[in-house]
Amino acid sequence: MKIIGRKKEQADFRNFFELQKPEFVAVYGRRRVGKTYLIKEFFNQKFAFYATGLAKAKKQEQLNNFNVSLGYYAGVPYPQVSSWFEAFRQLIHLLENYSKDKKKVVFIDEMPWFDTSKSGFLTGLEFFWNSWASSRPDILLIVCGSASSWMINKLLRNKGGLHNRVTRRMQILPFTLKECEDYLAEKKMEYTKRDIVEAYMTFGGIPFYLNMFEKGKSVAQNIDLLCFEENAPLKNEFDILFSSLFKRPQSHIQIVDFLAKKKKGQIREDILNQTGNNGGGLTTVLNELEQCGFIKSYYSYNKKTKDKLYQLIDPFTLFYYSFIKENNNTDSNYWLNMLGSAIFRNWAGRSFESVCLSHIKQIKAALGISAVSVNIANWRSKNAESGAEIDLLIDRRDNIINICEIKYSDKEYTIDKSYSDILRNKKATFTEETKTRKSLHLTMITTYGIKRNEYWNGIQSEITMKDLF
Repeated sequence: MKIIGRKKEQADFRNFFELQKPEFVAVYGRRRVGKTYLIKEFFNQKFAFYATGLAKAKKQEQLNNFNVSLGYYAGVPYPQVSSWFEAFRQLIHLLENYSKDKKKVVFIDEMPWFDTSKSGFLTGLEFFWNSWASSRPDILLIVCGSASSWMINKLLRNKGGLHNRVTRRMQILPFTLKECEDYLAEKKMEYTKRDIVEAYMTFGGIPFYLNMFEKGKSVAQNIDLLCFEENAPLKNEFDILFSSLFKRPQSHIQIVDFLAKKKKGQIREDILNQTGNNGGGLTTVLNELEQCGFIKSYYSYNKKTKDKLYQLIDPFTLFYYSFIKENNNTDSNYWLNMLGSAIFRNWAGRSFESVCLSHIKQIKAALGISAVSVNIANWRSKNAESGAEIDLLIDRRDNIINICEIKYSDKEYTIDKSYSDILRNKKATFTEETKTRKSLHLTMITTYGIKRNEYWNGIQSEITMKDLF
């Protein structure tokens, strides 16, 4: 199967390969996002050396695994080693004596798993790069890991011998809706845009999950198959996901537990009070959750930095908390029977909002402001009685603020008198409290657009799910 999307990443790899200089590339991103597949397919699995870490293995097991890879690429057995310094010395020997490649691509996958407690792995890597590879224009070292927190804190922010040694960093993000559409089309699976949006609302843009879809089944049938049937493969995915990304995931799960109960973003102080994480530790955990794409941070409009908000936006995590975590139902058609229910509509509204927050670039393009500098925020009235709040604010440098309302519906969305009054109140309250002098444009983001009636004229612009593609 050809590589879907990842245009910039492919161009970058091509550039790194062709440059006549040593490159140390760190590739990171959440589990199942397709990092290894991208690298292997782009280079057609033609590496001067490739090794991947073993989950939860001990130091000597990791060394033995590395040693087997050395022997494979040399074509002769390599002597067993007992330290990472020796292992990387053997790697230098392999590349100097056995590789005939003009550009030697060294790919070390799942690197965080190699770094077992007190193993000296980073010291060995430091020796390899600083004493040898960094002066070799024929070396392209690619290291990769799902444990984004390790990749960032231990490698990209290394304060020891590897400080500032990584020459390139590449974060692999989930697919966009368009990339999901292209991926499913490549697999000869025919779905409407609404089908793909609902698949995205459930699984996010994670290729591994989409790859598990069975051809000929609807999205709803595939959700039942993957999440709710007996022995469904994704029933325990949440626990596997967090334990693979974070060495001590309890604090991360505590925060996600709290944010899952809140539809809107929460300030740091409230998270601290509810989870009991200490100040410094909380900052680290929040950063790691954001780096892995589970939460999004942003500012409430016109507020100070300390009021930064954190919101859970990962679709699969939202789906897990809404339907899987407490579900003891044994009905293999659970999801098919859930469609259209009040619980479904509640979840769909929140999840569609998270999809929109992941497609700000596409929303800007639909508004014709791709080149305009903007700030993204939300807003809530300080007057609790007014109840006025805004899902998404796009504060533009060209003197306009788009007040975006996000609504999921299975047909054209109807603005009635009651909702029209709510929108008018939002604008008035926002203007009064923020004292803004910018023009305010009401923007509706919906699945199928807005029904034309006597109340729709107050909307300045509308975006449909097609625009998100």
